[in-house]
Amino acid sequence: MKHSGGNQACFVLGQKTPSIRDLYSLGHKLGQGQFGTTYMCREISTGREYACKSITKRKLISKEDVEDVRREIQIMHHLAGYKNIVTIKGAYEDPLYVHIVMELCSGGELFDRIIQRGHYSERKAAELIKIIVGVVEACHSLGVMHRDLKPENFLLVNKDDDFSLKAIDFGLSVFFKPGQIFEDVVGSPYYVAPEVLLKHYGPEADVWTAGVILYILVSGVPPFWAETQQGIFDAVLKGHIDFDSDPWPLISDSAKDLIRGMLCSRPSERLTAHQVLRHPWICENGVAPDRALDPAVLSRLKQFSAMNKLKQMALRVIAESLSEEEIAGLKEMFKAMDTDNSGAITFDELKAGLRRYGSTLKDTEIRDLMEAADIDKSGTIDYGEFIAATIHLNKLDREEHLLSAFSYFDKDGSGYITIDELQQACAEQGMSDVFLEDVIKEVDQDNDGRIDYGEFVAMMQKGIAGRTMRKSINMSVRNNA
Repeated sequence: MKHSGGNQACFVLGQKTPSIRDLYSLGHKLGQGQFGTTYMCREISTGREYACKSITKRKLISKEDVEDVRREIQIMHHLAGYKNIVTIKGAYEDPLYVHIVMELCSGGELFDRIIQRGHYSERKAAELIKIIVGVVEACHSLGVMHRDLKPENFLLVNKDDDFSLKAIDFGLSVFFKPGQIFEDVVGSPYYVAPEVLLKHYGPEADVWTAGVILYILVSGVPPFWAETQQGIFDAVLKGHIDFDSDPWPLISDSAKDLIRGMLCSRPSERLTAHQVLRHPWICENGVAPDRALDPAVLSRLKQFSAMNKLKQMALRVIAESLSEEEIAGLKEMFKAMDTDNSGAITFDELKAGLRRYGSTLKDTEIRDLMEAADIDKSGTIDYGEFIAATIHLNKLDREEHLLSAFSYFDKDGSGYITIDELQQACAEQGMSDVFLEDVIKEVDQDNDGRIDYGEFVAMMQKGIAGRTMRKSINMSVRNNA
């Protein structure tokens, strides 16, 4: 690919499609993800409502990104028909976007639902985990590994029916063959399996992730937690499960037995999805008790969920602000380094270019950077590879990015984020604002009912939640391998 940054995504879907505007009218925004935005849409011929995920092609920087989108659509078609997986209706492409039209889930996120419900018991948790592990079993039996199961990826089709839960996001999913080993580190920090961090894994990793969700459903907190992302990884690799502190003494032995089987550090000894579904705690007329769990569990769940939401929103704002301005600067750097205008940078050009920009990187570090960036192993870095690598060098938690995210929320420039300003941000980002009071309570260290910049930074630097890991975490994991 030459300098045109983004043109390589000319045809993501591989064939020309009808124009989405001829078939659907797009409505209001429902949510926002790393690569695109989900809108409500209406089929013109029938008046039926659907959700449309519109993926911005200019953000598909590497060949790998384009393949991910293609694969997401293939996997959705492949899994179509399973009752707890969202149904794809069609995929369309125009010069700027890829649009995936799918069944509308307007009943809200899994955690929001539980918290609104009030009465919550082990039996309820068992019913929910049965649905989640059922999705895992369906994926595995069709040769698909999900790789990013988390509560945010399960929505209700209908808010009055807790069993209308559907898995909605297959953006990191892959096809696998029995015995195939995967090495790329993907997923979300709290939920990632130890063998994924060690870059040697298969479909068993999905069962671990479902085990983490079960632990959270029953106790309100994640099993592996720390103040930093690296701390979370260390806890995952240690694999110690706390069954001593509250509320565990009151939880049934059968629940703990199932969690131990799902959070077993050795993938070969871990329960399979099929075995989980046959466990006495879960199966028909199972032994999960129906007495209400301690109300503290719900309030912890509320805080965990609320913090994730605000962080996701902030990280999204930061990633958005990177896209245009920062890439423009990186594009200029690429052009300046590509002295022979070949559309690719050699090691010597990279080294000379970095020196001109005042970089003090050693040769070995430049070689590492070159290797990491050279996705197609051609020995040179093309424009897409350069942008992908340098965006990861431009860490999301740099001071100026935190400042710009803070000022995005601080609409009136008062130096504080208030509940009204958070509500406005939620509306802009298409997120539910169910928990804003809890967010403020959790982050507001001096209890003045609002969040100042120091409190905001402390929150952002605390065990970064909700960030999907891709190449960005390979550096911190390498030390453990």
